[in-house]
Order: sequence, then structure tokens, then C-alpha cells
Amino acid sequence: MKKQLLTLTAILLLISAFGQVPDTVKNIDKKIKDQVLSDINVSLETKSKSIDATVATLDKRADELDKAIVASKSANEKADKLLERVQSLETRQTTLEENELNVFQANFQSATINLVSMEREIKPLILFNSTKEFFSLLTETSNPMSYQGYQDWYKKFYKYIEDEKGNEASLNVLSSMIRLTGDWTKEAPFAGPIANELFSGIAAFINTLGRKKKDIRIESEKMFLLTAKVSQFTHDRNLIETEWSSITKELQELEKHYDKILKANLKLLTTDTTEFRNRFTKENDANNRYNYLTTLKEISSKVVSGQKQTNQKNWKEVIYYQLMDVQSLKIRFGTIAFKISENIARYKNLIIKYKNDTHIGPRVVSLESKLTNLKETFDRAFEPMEYINSATRMYKVN
Repeated sequence: MKKQLLTLTAILLLISAFGQVPDTVKNIDKKIKDQVLSDINVSLETKSKSIDATVATLDKRADELDKAIVASKSANEKADKLLERVQSLETRQTTLEENELNVFQANFQSATINLVSMEREIKPLILFNSTKEFFSLLTETSNPMSYQGYQDWYKKFYKYIEDEKGNEASLNVLSSMIRLTGDWTKEAPFAGPIANELFSGIAAFINTLGRKKKDIRIESEKMFLLTAKVSQFTHDRNLIETEWSSITKELQELEKHYDKILKANLKLLTTDTTEFRNRFTKENDANNRYNYLTTLKEISSKVVSGQKQTNQKNWKEVIYYQLMDVQSLKIRFGTIAFKISENIARYKNLIIKYKNDTHIGPRVVSLESKLTNLKETFDRAFEPMEYINSATRMYKVN
């Protein structure tokens, strides 16, 4: 059980490598990012309207020239009209290329702002308190020692094991396994191979209790049933928690991937990593963070223009790969966050299965509200589906 709890804690710590701030600051960060993205969209829309108007004017003029050329009887006049039409088409093509550049600039600006904002917007330690509360109670539910009367009964049972282990091989094995697992009063691993030996030992203990020890026999049968139910509960819980290992691995890979893409993006922007951390990641003043994002937005625009001028053959490809890297990163994180949300939700079925049980039901019922708080807190903090959906809509199509 301890291993699964540590694994989940590792997940939270891994995501926290991207940053940790209070929820109020999280909302401010979102507003800052959304404002800069809105500035980008407004600017693009203004430019697009101007270009659309220019193209419409040029198209109208081209139609007028076509009619004038057909109607004209003068060769010189036709030549002049044809020349003007060619110039009009060239201007139209230049205007369309300008529009293409504007779209690439806006998309690269959006990619940059979304990418660097991840430094502060992924904050799982917001969940730490609710997570700790839920999993601590879950561990208690999986430990028979935490139930009333169990520790006192266990002392009698353990004395029987130690007294008889020299006469019974299976009890000697059980005694060795108990010593190997450590202090059961803190966390009893009543699942896996040791459970079989434990059940055999309890059964043997009960069989030694005659009529004169009726009270102890009844108590032992009750504790035997409790042990069996807790063992099955722990088994079902472990089936859920094995998924945390693969999620942890995915988060480790995501963290490396994020750092790689961020460094590549900052290099393209000719921006120093240390300066970025100081002026944005570690900056507490919201206005300063907004101003820095605005600066990065302007730099991003110039990078696209520079690529087009110096790398006319492959400039689109260079920018396109950056756009796809950022989009895939956002989708990937959203997918992992969704997996975490789904795995947390699987505990709901565990609670439903055991909450009406007479022995462990009351403990399981108390887990329900803790799980609801954990699930709601996680989904509010990460918004998995919104993260994925926003990634698919983050770029404009020319």
C-alpha cells in the first residue's frame, strides 16, 4: 500500500516541476495568457479585414480591366490595360502572401505564449492536501490493525504462532514472513502471498479453541472474516493503483519532452533561459509577466519574418514543426491528465462495492466525500478535456 501512495505522490511532484502557485495566482496567470492570446487574435483579425478589403478592391478592378480590354479598339489602350491588370494580379499575390505571413506569425505567437505559460499553469500541488487526506484514509481502510479490537486479538494470535511455530512448519513460515514485513501495527500488508499463510494460521488458531474459550473463538472468527474482507478490498484497490506506475512513466517522459521543446523555442527566439525564468517563471508581479509575454509575442512575430527573409525555401517548415510540437505537447498533457482523472474515478466503484459491508463499510463510506473532493479539485485544476480541446483550436487556418 505504501508503494502505491508514494507512486501517486511522485505523480504530483513530477507535474509540480512545471510550477507551484496558489489558486488565485493560477486564475491571474490564465487571465494574463488569455489576454495576450486575445491581443494576437484581434491583431490578426484587423490585418485580415484590411487584406480582405484590398483583395476585394483588386478583384473588382481586375473585372473592370477585363471589360475595358474587351471593349477597347485601341491596341495601345489594350496594352496599357493588360499591363495594369498584370500589376493588379501581382499586387493581389503579394497581398495574399502577406496574409499568409500574418497567419504564420499569429500561430507562432500563440504557440510561444501557450508553451511558456505551461511553466506556471500546471500546478498539481494544489491537490496535495486533499490527496493526502484521501489516500491516508484509504490506507487505513486497507489495514485491519486500524479496526476496533483487532490489535488486542492479534496479540493473542501472534502468541499462538510463536508458541507453536516449532511444532508446525506452516506457522514457522508465517512467523518468518511477519518478521520480514516489519511492524504490522503501522501498515499490515494483508494481500499477496502472505495472505494465504495468514488465513491458514488463523484457521489453525481457531481450531485449537475449545468450548472453554468460546468468547475468544467467536472473536477470532469475527477477526478472520474482517481480515478476509480487508484482504479482498486491498486486492481490488491494488488493481486500480497499478495504473499509477505507467502514468508516472508518461509524466517523466512528458517533463523531458517539455524541456526539450521549450529550449528549442527559446533558442529560436534568441531568448536566454535564465532571463526567461527570472522575468516570467519566478516573477510575482502580474503586470511584469504580462509585459514579458507581450515582448515574447513581438519577438515571435519578428522570428517568422526573419525566417521568411533568410530561409525562403524552408521557412514554413521550420515554423510548422514548432507549431506541431507545442500542440502535441498540450494534447499529450491533457491526455495524461484525463487518465489520472479516470483512474481517480475508478475508486468510486471500489467504494460502491464495499460501502454496505457490515465490517468495513463505515470506513469506506467516509472515503466517499474525500474522493469527491479529490476528483473535483483535480478536474478544476487541470480541466483535462478543455486542455485537449483548446489545443486542437489554437491555430488559425489560412
